[in-house]
Amino acid sequence: MTSRERVQAAFAHVQPEHVPCDYFGTPEIRQGLFDHFGVRDDYALCDRLGTDIRYVGPPYVGPPLADFDDGSTIDIWGVRRRPMPNEYGEYAESVTLPYAEWTTVEQARRFNWPSPDSYDYRALPALCDRFPGKAIAIGSFGVQDFINGVAFGRGVEQVLLDIALEDPVYLYIVEERHRFFMEVVERTLDAAGGRVDMVLCGDDFGTQRGPLISEQTFNKLFAAKKKELFDLAHNYGAKISHHCCGSSRALFDAFIAVGMDGLQTIQPQAEGMDPYELKRDFGDRITLHGAVDAQGFLQSATPEQIRREVHRLIDQVGRDGGYILSPSHNIQPDTPLENALAVYRAVAERRGTTLET
Repeated sequence: MTSRERVQAAFAHVQPEHVPCDYFGTPEIRQGLFDHFGVRDDYALCDRLGTDIRYVGPPYVGPPLADFDDGSTIDIWGVRRRPMPNEYGEYAESVTLPYAEWTTVEQARRFNWPSPDSYDYRALPALCDRFPGKAIAIGSFGVQDFINGVAFGRGVEQVLLDIALEDPVYLYIVEERHRFFMEVVERTLDAAGGRVDMVLCGDDFGTQRGPLISEQTFNKLFAAKKKELFDLAHNYGAKISHHCCGSSRALFDAFIAVGMDGLQTIQPQAEGMDPYELKRDFGDRITLHGAVDAQGFLQSATPEQIRREVHRLIDQVGRDGGYILSPSHNIQPDTPLENALAVYRAVAERRGTTLET
């Protein structure tokens, strides 16, 4: 089987000859792996790790995005973010909240929202052609991202209030994001000419202990927009993998009802998110994408413990398809590099190969 066939089999809930695998890592882990392998781009890194999916996207050609002496930059949504140091690395946090003071839809309407015309879709065929035999994915965790994405510009507390009150300003911003991503994704899929296998999108609907919102709220505010994007992907022959941190088990039926093909993250330490239990209860209806615990296990386990867990995930969660093995989120900067490598060494072992060094 090619990598593309493995991923297609996983989404079809058919046993592939090898469980497909994917990679996500923080900038610190990325740089460590670059240095280890002597590579300088993500595609070369994925070649060395032996992953099956290549993420592509149309290059940004829109208005220049401002950057500042303090290291902060303004993104396409008008949000200025700066890398903030923590104990182990950095995380880009908002230093402005451009939507925070809005109280009327008219204020939101006057904002300079990004245009789908800011991307060069003509580059897609050549990008896809670089990876014969690989599964091609487009998108990111931030596609749609109606909660996190809006919170960067409006504040987390305000967004939670907005959802509870169904604030018209918030709903307008959500609609702006939705229409933007619908057009970008459609134009990308169209330009790729049927070569895209997976669309990655996201929203964090879970906390560590349970859903952030109720199923009723999901269905009322978000389900129709999720379904519209999912249907669009399906019309082009692509599958959906939807990023969602935390405990979302209580929303699985709602996710499946709107056509979510796969759920990306699968944090084993979050309530109800044990991948072996999820496989038992939902494994024939949704593909699990993740499940190698990056929330503590990868940081503290030995390489041999990681090897055994990867083999167990392949054997049990990967049985009969429906599984793409990857870290449960970005591999965090407090993870020993040897532990990150242990994941992919175990995958290579199952495939009868060795990790390139």
